[in-house]
Amino acid sequence: MYSIVLINAWALSITFLSTAPTWLSLYIPMGFTAICGARLVGWWRLRHVVPTVKYAHRALTLTTRLAFLLTVLMTIWALSLFPYGDPYMQGSIAFFIAITGLGVINCLQQLRSATIMVAIVVNCIFVAYFCIADITAFMGMAINLVLVSVALLLVMAVQFRHFAGAVSVRAELEAISRENARLANLDSLTELANRREFFARLEGLFDKLEGKRLAVGVIDLDGFKPVNDLYGHKIGDKLLVEVGKRLADEAGDGNHIARLGGDEFALTVVDCPDDTQLLALGERICAALRTPFVLAETTVQISGSIGFSVYPDTAGHAQELYERADYALYCSKRTSRGHPLLFTEQHMVEIEQNTRIEQALLNADLNAELTVFYQPIIAIDTGKTMAFEALARWASPVLGNVPPSDFIPVAERAGLISEMTRILLKKALTTASHWPDNVGLSFNLSAHDISSSQAVSLIVGTILASGVDPKRLDLELTETAMLHDFAQAKAAIDMLKLLGCGIALDDFGTGYSSLSQLHALPLTKIKIDRSFVSNLDRNPASYKIVKSLLALSTDMGLGCVVEGVETKEELAALNILGGRLVQGYFYSLPVPASELERFLPQTTGPAQMAG
Repeated sequence: MYSIVLINAWALSITFLSTAPTWLSLYIPMGFTAICGARLVGWWRLRHVVPTVKYAHRALTLTTRLAFLLTVLMTIWALSLFPYGDPYMQGSIAFFIAITGLGVINCLQQLRSATIMVAIVVNCIFVAYFCIADITAFMGMAINLVLVSVALLLVMAVQFRHFAGAVSVRAELEAISRENARLANLDSLTELANRREFFARLEGLFDKLEGKRLAVGVIDLDGFKPVNDLYGHKIGDKLLVEVGKRLADEAGDGNHIARLGGDEFALTVVDCPDDTQLLALGERICAALRTPFVLAETTVQISGSIGFSVYPDTAGHAQELYERADYALYCSKRTSRGHPLLFTEQHMVEIEQNTRIEQALLNADLNAELTVFYQPIIAIDTGKTMAFEALARWASPVLGNVPPSDFIPVAERAGLISEMTRILLKKALTTASHWPDNVGLSFNLSAHDISSSQAVSLIVGTILASGVDPKRLDLELTETAMLHDFAQAKAAIDMLKLLGCGIALDDFGTGYSSLSQLHALPLTKIKIDRSFVSNLDRNPASYKIVKSLLALSTDMGLGCVVEGVETKEELAALNILGGRLVQGYFYSLPVPASELERFLPQTTGPAQMAG
């Protein structure tokens, strides 16, 4: 628009340069050029800037006012040249006003108020002046300009409606797009950020850290699966909503909570404090999760574990930060369930070690390298061996002897545990086939071994192929394994129980099962964990716990084995409490099959203590 105005103004100025006064023919156009040039440069510099609503309103208001002012000034200036020209030069004035006016109207078509204002000013001044001049040709030109302007305004009105409609549609589409983007990054249940938004935000934070520490915490609920199994998914969903609210309240200002999926959440701590304060924040969150959730239908008690990782201390990029927090969570659930744990350099050593173990397992001849050791289960009153617990051992030609506590978790994560279970079970059953019929075998299963009917069928096939009476076999499962998928676990246990096997709940009291779930499972035996037996004779709390657990097993008609007996004082205390079956280092370390002969005559007594 400013280009059209300036080109036409200078064309008219040059036409009258020799006849009109200099101030009129030259200086005034120069003033117009300065004004229009400044506006032209201003618009050009802002051509890629997306204005705010406030700025756009101010700019358009200024444009409307300037349009009115410049139109009045330009039209008056052009008509001021009229007396200094001949008829041909005067005709160029009319032409200038008409062409410039129509050009400006066309350029301002999206700014309706300015368009109408320019049309009125140009036409009124043009018609009024040429009617007063009483020149027929110019009067006809003025009327023609009015008619063209009216037609152009009508066309502009239609186009403006279409333009306004297009703007409205675009605004609606942008609103829909923004809503879709919001929904795509929102967890529909808890209305927290979802996994996608969490990682996008985390990547964005890395671009503007400026030397600050950044922490990620991965939070997993302990005991959520039983809530779903007992009360249904509807109650489970309500619980997740309340958990999300509680986490958001405890996270603190500036920190960000997201739901990654299932019962797993993530916490992003911006400008992370020192490790002590970070762990204190984690403890507050864990304490909040331990507080009972009062729902309309029931009151639910759960807890939560948190794994933290900090940039730049132990992670170099977003994915690494998350993965190491996730590893810290895994360690927390294994060693300090219900509390926060910070990823450290020691965990780095563990990861490297686990990687070496995993590579060795993947390349191992498991059938040749895996062996079974046995620890006797003794009757306190007679000192006789009632059964042996089978324990896995791995002698790697690359790594040497690897403890079960190291290679079994790795095998579970690598998907090798089911194959290892079948190999070890087959070897244990082969050994047990040479024992007296009244000596049983106790064998551990993992969550993966009962995760599907197909996996259970393979175990059943191994048992049947051995020729050993299934009634001599107790299959041990941890509470965690059973609660991983309660319905599937119960179906698997039912199948194994139907075969004749006993089902023992290992590490009883250290997990999160409720008595109602314990009652729902067709168990035959429980095993009291070593953590309750240690210093039993000197620790009143442990004494009361073991006494209660023994009474519970009796009331429920379950057998009970007390694990981890290491001293004669612990054994004596158990005897007073009514314990019947025990195992532990007091009687024997786990030994290979070749050393079992001394236990099989069933003459073992408490006076014999393995080195």
